Amino acid sequence: MNLTMPPLHSGQLEVKNSPARFKVLSAGRRWGKSRLGAALCIANAVQDKRAWWISPTYPMSQIGWREIKNLAKQVPGVKVRESDRMVQFGGQGYAQVKSSDNPDSLRGEGLDFVALDECAYMKEETWTEALRPALSDRKGSALFISTPKGRNFFWRIWQRGLDDGGEWQSWKYPTAANPFIDPGEIEAAKGMLVERVFMQEYLAEFLDMEGAVFRRILEASTAVPQDAPTEAHQYIFGVDWARTDDATVFVVLDVTTREIVYLDRMTNTDYNLQRTRLRALYERFLPGVIIAEYNSMGGPQVEELQRQGLPIQPFTTTNATKAQAIDALALAFEQSSIKIPNDPILIGELQAYESERLPSGMLRYSAPEGMHDDTVMALALAWQGVSEGLWLIS
Repeated sequence: MNLTMPPLHSGQLEVKNSPARFKVLSAGRRWGKSRLGAALCIANAVQDKRAWWISPTYPMSQIGWREIKNLAKQVPGVKVRESDRMVQFGGQGYAQVKSSDNPDSLRGEGLDFVALDECAYMKEETWTEALRPALSDRKGSALFISTPKGRNFFWRIWQRGLDDGGEWQSWKYPTAANPFIDPGEIEAAKGMLVERVFMQEYLAEFLDMEGAVFRRILEASTAVPQDAPTEAHQYIFGVDWARTDDATVFVVLDVTTREIVYLDRMTNTDYNLQRTRLRALYERFLPGVIIAEYNSMGGPQVEELQRQGLPIQPFTTTNATKAQAIDALALAFEQSSIKIPNDPILIGELQAYESERLPSGMLRYSAPEGMHDDTVMALALAWQGVSEGLWLIS
């Protein structure tokens, strides 16, 4: 069969040529994991074997489907079944792309090869209860490829590949090991990402505190609260609203010094009094602009204060906008760009704040169950105003 495989760099070739039956590859973004997995799926399929490509979700599986389809189309007479995301060759050989949303749907098929893409984000039973038994009767092999996600199932099988010396073998490669990636792009990413994200996504490091979001908090807690503005300085106000269960928090950040100069936290306070206190705080620290949460009960508060003439920028919180604001704040702490007061509630909420990787690949940020993140969000909104230069257009 006349098939030209994609060029593989030295790291990909090392993994491909290993005699191990189960190969575990931890690699940084853009290292070439997907290309390698697709190439091995097709290499098995053209030898009249059955191969599966598995991704955590249907949208993520499109990456593997695109790679596999482009390779398979070189072969005359290949059947491409879009609805099943399957390519079939002349005999019984095929490569099919599936998702692991429902591990039970992967049962019952005898396989020669399976590539588990971004398997750090899959349920462990996808492998143990569905795919591993499917390889038994045909003595099939598997390739596990992913960037890390803490020390979970993927980390455990990666550890097994380091120690096994027989059927299992493991590798870890940073993005920089791909000779086709411009080193300048990696340096640019390093300057834009918080350290833990860069270490995980580009260096392929297994971090034992993957969920922790903020670092160097205590080093930043040197700001001295102030009761009055400094001449010629400008201020950003971050506002997180609440009524009963949570606290309403106002944070005042000095744009010039990047220090939190005032923090006001209140519970069980009616909205009229909250607005009054915010207006008084704004009039104390002039000139400035207010970034306030707009969701839910925040909408009426923002609209009323806008009618009163206060310069308020509404912030609608979604998973995406929240992630952007939290990432910017985390980077500020790592780069020592922000100073906060030594406030025990603020420091405690920052230290407890955590992240969770969703099946879509995005991060979700929140306080641990039973805890609060009111001061964190008010601080993040204030810093959002600084990072986006909103005081310049107030």
